Amino acid sequence: MGNFGSSTRAAVESFQRVRGLRIDGVVGPSTWSTLVEAGLSLGDRLIYRSHPMLRGDDVAELQSRLCSLGFDTGRVDGIFGDATAQALAEFQRNVQLPVDGIAGARTIDELVRVSARHQTLALVTTVREAELRRLEPPTLRGRHLGLGEIDGLGTIITAALARRLSAAGARVTLLSHLEESAQAAEANAAGVHVYVGIKLTDAIQGCNIAYYSGYSYESAAGRDLAERMEGLVGRALSQATQAQGMTIPILRETQMPAVLIEIGPAGHVVEHSSQVAEALAAAIVAWAEGEQSPN
Repeated sequence: MGNFGSSTRAAVESFQRVRGLRIDGVVGPSTWSTLVEAGLSLGDRLIYRSHPMLRGDDVAELQSRLCSLGFDTGRVDGIFGDATAQALAEFQRNVQLPVDGIAGARTIDELVRVSARHQTLALVTTVREAELRRLEPPTLRGRHLGLGEIDGLGTIITAALARRLSAAGARVTLLSHLEESAQAAEANAAGVHVYVGIKLTDAIQGCNIAYYSGYSYESAAGRDLAERMEGLVGRALSQATQAQGMTIPILRETQMPAVLIEIGPAGHVVEHSSQVAEALAAAIVAWAEGEQSPN
Protein backbone atom coordinates (compact mmCIF):
# COMPACT_ATOMS: atom_id res chain seq x y z
CA MET A 1 0.00 0.00 0.00
CA GLY A 2 1.40 3.42 -0.94
CA ASN A 3 2.34 6.03 1.61
CA PHE A 4 -0.22 8.83 1.99
CA GLY A 5 2.29 11.62 2.52
CA SER A 6 2.06 15.38 2.59
CA SER A 7 2.29 15.75 -1.19
CA THR A 8 -0.61 13.32 -1.73
CA ARG A 9 -2.68 15.07 0.90
CA ALA A 10 -1.98 18.41 -0.78
CA ALA A 11 -3.11 16.95 -4.12
CA VAL A 12 -6.32 15.68 -2.53
CA GLU A 13 -6.98 19.08 -0.97
CA SER A 14 -6.36 20.77 -4.33
CA PHE A 15 -8.85 18.42 -6.02
CA GLN A 16 -11.41 19.04 -3.28
CA ARG A 17 -10.98 22.80 -3.66
CA VAL A 18 -11.43 22.70 -7.45
CA ARG A 19 -14.48 20.43 -7.21
CA GLY A 20 -16.24 22.40 -4.47
CA LEU A 21 -15.94 19.69 -1.80
CA ARG A 22 -15.12 20.01 1.88
CA ILE A 23 -11.36 20.47 2.10
CA ASP A 24 -9.97 17.96 4.57
CA GLY A 25 -7.34 16.09 2.55
CA VAL A 26 -9.16 12.81 3.18
CA VAL A 27 -10.41 10.56 0.40
CA GLY A 28 -13.79 9.85 1.97
CA PRO A 29 -16.92 8.61 0.16
CA SER A 30 -17.79 12.01 -1.35
CA THR A 31 -14.27 12.69 -2.60
CA TRP A 32 -13.86 9.15 -3.94
CA SER A 33 -17.15 9.24 -5.86
CA THR A 34 -16.19 12.63 -7.31
CA LEU A 35 -12.82 11.25 -8.41
CA VAL A 36 -14.60 8.41 -10.21
CA GLU A 37 -17.08 10.81 -11.83
CA ALA A 38 -14.28 13.10 -12.99
CA GLY A 39 -12.81 10.31 -15.10
CA LEU A 40 -15.88 10.03 -17.33
CA SER A 41 -16.12 11.90 -20.64
CA LEU A 42 -19.19 12.19 -22.85
CA GLY A 43 -19.24 9.13 -25.12
CA ASP A 44 -17.42 6.80 -22.72
CA ARG A 45 -20.63 4.91 -21.93
CA LEU A 46 -24.34 4.76 -22.59
CA ILE A 47 -26.17 7.28 -20.41
CA TYR A 48 -29.79 6.62 -19.46
CA ARG A 49 -32.26 6.76 -16.57
CA SER A 50 -31.41 4.05 -14.10
CA HIS A 51 -31.67 3.23 -10.41
CA PRO A 52 -29.49 4.33 -8.77
CA MET A 53 -29.15 7.31 -11.08
CA LEU A 54 -26.01 7.58 -13.21
CA ARG A 55 -23.60 10.31 -12.15
CA GLY A 56 -20.49 11.79 -13.70
CA ASP A 57 -18.82 14.55 -15.64
CA ASP A 58 -20.20 12.97 -18.81
CA VAL A 59 -23.74 13.46 -17.50
CA ALA A 60 -22.93 17.09 -16.64
CA GLU A 61 -21.63 17.73 -20.17
CA LEU A 62 -24.76 16.14 -21.62
CA GLN A 63 -26.93 18.38 -19.42
CA SER A 64 -24.96 21.50 -20.28
CA ARG A 65 -25.19 20.88 -24.02
CA LEU A 66 -28.92 20.18 -23.84
CA CYS A 67 -29.55 23.27 -21.71
CA SER A 68 -27.55 25.44 -24.11
CA LEU A 69 -30.00 24.38 -26.84
CA GLY A 70 -33.07 25.15 -24.71
CA PHE A 71 -33.85 21.61 -23.51
CA ASP A 72 -34.28 21.99 -19.76
CA THR A 73 -32.58 19.21 -17.79
CA GLY A 74 -33.12 20.96 -14.48
CA ARG A 75 -30.00 21.79 -12.52
CA VAL A 76 -26.71 20.94 -14.24
CA ASP A 77 -25.54 18.61 -11.49
CA GLY A 78 -24.08 15.55 -13.22
CA ILE A 79 -27.01 13.37 -12.09
CA PHE A 80 -29.18 11.71 -14.77
CA GLY A 81 -32.69 12.07 -13.36
CA ASP A 82 -36.18 12.35 -14.81
CA ALA A 83 -35.79 15.94 -16.04
CA THR A 84 -32.60 15.04 -17.93
CA ALA A 85 -34.26 11.98 -19.46
CA GLN A 86 -37.20 14.11 -20.63
CA ALA A 87 -34.91 16.79 -22.08
CA LEU A 88 -32.86 14.16 -23.92
CA ALA A 89 -36.00 12.53 -25.35
CA GLU A 90 -37.25 15.94 -26.52
CA PHE A 91 -33.92 16.61 -28.23
CA GLN A 92 -34.08 13.24 -29.98
CA ARG A 93 -37.62 14.02 -31.13
CA ASN A 94 -36.55 17.40 -32.50
CA VAL A 95 -33.63 16.01 -34.52
CA GLN A 96 -35.67 13.01 -35.69
CA LEU A 97 -33.70 10.33 -33.87
CA PRO A 98 -35.32 7.29 -32.22
CA VAL A 99 -36.82 8.59 -28.97
CA ASP A 100 -35.45 6.21 -26.34
CA GLY A 101 -33.99 8.61 -23.75
CA ILE A 102 -30.57 6.97 -24.12
CA ALA A 103 -27.44 8.97 -24.91
CA GLY A 104 -25.66 6.55 -27.19
CA ALA A 105 -23.11 7.22 -29.93
CA ARG A 106 -25.58 8.48 -32.54
CA THR A 107 -27.40 10.81 -30.16
CA ILE A 108 -24.15 12.18 -28.74
CA ASP A 109 -22.71 12.80 -32.20
CA GLU A 110 -25.82 14.74 -33.19
CA LEU A 111 -25.86 16.66 -29.91
CA VAL A 112 -22.22 17.70 -30.28
CA ARG A 113 -22.79 18.73 -33.91
CA VAL A 114 -25.91 20.78 -33.18
CA SER A 115 -24.70 22.38 -29.96
CA ALA A 116 -21.44 23.45 -31.59
CA ARG A 117 -23.42 25.38 -34.22
CA HIS A 118 -26.32 26.76 -32.15
CA GLN A 119 -25.05 27.27 -28.61
CA THR A 120 -26.92 30.06 -26.84
CA LEU A 121 -25.47 32.62 -24.44
CA ALA A 122 -27.36 31.35 -21.37
CA LEU A 123 -28.40 27.92 -20.17
CA VAL A 124 -32.15 27.48 -20.14
CA THR A 125 -31.82 26.35 -16.51
CA THR A 126 -30.44 29.76 -15.54
CA VAL A 127 -33.18 31.55 -17.45
CA ARG A 128 -35.88 29.39 -15.82
CA GLU A 129 -34.57 30.03 -12.31
CA ALA A 130 -34.50 33.78 -12.92
CA GLU A 131 -38.08 33.71 -14.24
CA LEU A 132 -39.29 31.69 -11.24
CA ARG A 133 -37.69 34.22 -8.92
CA ARG A 134 -39.34 37.08 -10.77
CA LEU A 135 -42.77 35.49 -10.39
CA GLU A 136 -42.44 34.68 -6.68
CA PRO A 137 -44.31 36.91 -4.20
CA PRO A 138 -42.02 39.63 -2.79
CA THR A 139 -42.48 38.47 0.82
CA LEU A 140 -42.19 35.22 2.76
CA ARG A 141 -45.94 34.86 3.10
CA GLY A 142 -47.09 31.67 1.43
CA ARG A 143 -43.60 30.34 0.77
CA HIS A 144 -42.61 26.85 1.88
CA LEU A 145 -39.19 26.68 3.56
CA GLY A 146 -37.34 23.54 4.55
CA LEU A 147 -35.05 23.78 7.58
CA GLY A 148 -32.63 20.97 8.28
CA GLU A 149 -29.88 20.23 10.74
CA ILE A 150 -26.93 18.10 9.74
CA ASP A 151 -25.52 15.75 12.41
CA GLY A 152 -28.25 16.62 14.92
CA LEU A 153 -26.57 19.48 16.81
CA GLY A 154 -28.34 22.53 15.42
CA THR A 155 -31.79 21.99 16.94
CA ILE A 156 -31.73 25.13 19.10
CA ILE A 157 -31.04 27.37 16.09
CA THR A 158 -33.41 25.65 13.63
CA ALA A 159 -36.24 25.79 16.18
CA ALA A 160 -35.66 29.50 16.85
CA LEU A 161 -35.37 30.23 13.13
CA ALA A 162 -38.56 28.27 12.39
CA ARG A 163 -40.49 30.40 14.88
CA ARG A 164 -39.28 33.64 13.33
CA LEU A 165 -40.00 32.54 9.76
CA SER A 166 -43.46 31.27 10.68
CA ALA A 167 -44.20 34.63 12.29
CA ALA A 168 -43.22 36.26 8.98
CA GLY A 169 -45.87 34.18 7.19
CA ALA A 170 -43.79 31.32 5.82
CA ARG A 171 -44.77 27.67 5.95
CA VAL A 172 -41.86 25.84 7.57
CA THR A 173 -41.03 22.14 7.39
CA LEU A 174 -38.36 20.78 9.74
CA LEU A 175 -36.35 18.05 8.03
CA SER A 176 -35.28 15.17 10.24
CA HIS A 177 -32.74 13.07 8.33
CA LEU A 178 -29.19 13.70 9.53
CA GLU A 179 -27.42 12.37 6.42
CA GLU A 180 -27.07 14.87 3.57
CA SER A 181 -28.39 12.82 0.65
CA ALA A 182 -31.35 11.58 2.68
CA GLN A 183 -32.18 15.11 3.79
CA ALA A 184 -31.97 16.35 0.19
CA ALA A 185 -34.43 13.63 -0.84
CA GLU A 186 -36.72 14.65 2.02
CA ALA A 187 -36.64 18.31 0.95
CA ASN A 188 -37.39 17.35 -2.66
CA ALA A 189 -40.29 15.11 -1.62
CA ALA A 190 -41.75 17.87 0.56
CA GLY A 191 -41.66 20.30 -2.39
CA VAL A 192 -40.12 23.15 -0.39
CA HIS A 193 -39.32 26.37 -2.23
CA VAL A 194 -36.09 27.07 -0.33
CA TYR A 195 -33.78 24.86 1.73
CA VAL A 196 -31.65 26.11 4.64
CA GLY A 197 -29.39 23.62 6.43
CA ILE A 198 -27.44 24.23 9.63
CA LYS A 199 -24.45 22.28 10.88
CA LEU A 200 -22.82 23.10 14.20
CA THR A 201 -19.20 22.01 14.38
CA ASP A 202 -16.10 22.62 16.45
CA ALA A 203 -13.98 22.13 13.32
CA ILE A 204 -14.29 25.78 12.30
CA GLN A 205 -14.08 29.16 14.02
CA GLY A 206 -16.72 31.24 12.30
CA CYS A 207 -19.25 30.49 9.62
CA ASN A 208 -19.14 29.07 6.10
CA ILE A 209 -22.32 29.52 4.04
CA ALA A 210 -22.39 27.35 0.93
CA TYR A 211 -24.64 27.44 -2.14
CA TYR A 212 -24.63 25.16 -5.19
CA SER A 213 -22.01 25.86 -7.84
CA GLY A 214 -20.63 23.17 -10.07
CA TYR A 215 -19.90 22.22 -13.67
CA SER A 216 -21.29 24.98 -15.90
CA TYR A 217 -24.08 26.04 -13.55
CA GLU A 218 -24.41 28.16 -10.44
CA SER A 219 -27.60 28.75 -8.47
CA ALA A 220 -28.01 32.52 -8.62
CA ALA A 221 -30.84 32.40 -6.08
CA GLY A 222 -28.77 30.29 -3.70
CA ARG A 223 -25.79 32.60 -4.04
CA ASP A 224 -27.92 35.67 -3.40
CA LEU A 225 -29.33 34.13 -0.22
CA ALA A 226 -25.88 33.02 1.00
CA GLU A 227 -24.38 36.46 0.42
CA ARG A 228 -27.24 38.16 2.27
CA MET A 229 -26.61 35.83 5.23
CA GLU A 230 -22.86 36.41 5.13
CA GLY A 231 -22.76 39.90 6.60
CA LEU A 232 -25.63 39.54 9.05
CA VAL A 233 -24.44 36.28 10.62
CA GLY A 234 -20.86 37.54 10.77
CA ARG A 235 -21.97 40.58 12.78
CA ALA A 236 -24.14 38.45 15.06
CA LEU A 237 -21.19 36.19 15.95
CA SER A 238 -18.41 38.79 15.61
CA GLN A 239 -16.59 36.12 13.60
CA ALA A 240 -15.41 35.63 10.04
CA THR A 241 -18.17 34.51 7.69
CA GLN A 242 -17.72 33.36 4.09
CA ALA A 243 -20.18 32.54 1.30
CA GLN A 244 -18.89 30.08 -1.29
CA GLY A 245 -20.09 27.80 -4.07
CA MET A 246 -19.83 24.05 -3.41
CA THR A 247 -21.01 20.72 -4.84
CA ILE A 248 -21.50 18.81 -1.58
CA PRO A 249 -24.46 16.36 -1.65
CA ILE A 250 -27.04 18.47 0.20
CA LEU A 251 -26.57 21.31 -2.31
CA ARG A 252 -26.08 19.19 -5.41
CA GLU A 253 -29.08 16.94 -4.82
CA THR A 254 -31.70 19.46 -3.67
CA GLN A 255 -33.88 20.77 -6.49
CA MET A 256 -34.54 24.25 -5.11
CA PRO A 257 -32.41 27.23 -4.04
CA ALA A 258 -30.41 25.93 -1.08
CA VAL A 259 -27.77 27.00 1.39
CA LEU A 260 -25.85 25.07 4.03
CA ILE A 261 -24.53 26.98 7.04
CA GLU A 262 -21.56 25.33 8.77
CA ILE A 263 -20.91 27.28 11.95
CA GLY A 264 -18.74 26.93 15.03
CA PRO A 265 -17.43 26.45 17.58
CA ALA A 266 -20.63 24.90 18.86
CA GLY A 267 -20.45 26.36 22.36
CA HIS A 268 -20.02 29.93 21.10
CA VAL A 269 -22.84 29.51 18.59
CA VAL A 270 -25.27 28.09 21.17
CA GLU A 271 -24.45 31.00 23.47
CA HIS A 272 -25.45 33.38 20.65
CA SER A 273 -28.22 31.22 19.17
CA SER A 274 -30.90 33.90 19.46
CA GLN A 275 -28.77 36.45 17.59
CA VAL A 276 -27.84 33.88 14.91
CA ALA A 277 -31.48 32.90 14.37
CA GLU A 278 -32.47 36.57 14.16
CA ALA A 279 -29.72 37.29 11.64
CA LEU A 280 -30.67 34.30 9.47
CA ALA A 281 -34.35 35.24 9.56
CA ALA A 282 -33.56 38.84 8.59
CA ALA A 283 -31.42 37.63 5.67
CA ILE A 284 -34.15 35.28 4.42
CA VAL A 285 -36.80 38.01 4.66
CA ALA A 286 -34.56 40.47 2.81
CA TRP A 287 -33.82 37.84 0.16
CA ALA A 288 -37.52 37.21 -0.41
CA GLU A 289 -38.36 40.91 -0.56
CA GLY A 290 -35.54 41.55 -3.00
CA GLU A 291 -36.45 38.75 -5.43
CA GLN A 292 -39.05 40.58 -7.46
CA SER A 293 -37.46 42.79 -10.07
CA PRO A 294 -38.81 46.36 -10.17
CA ASN A 295 -40.96 47.12 -13.18
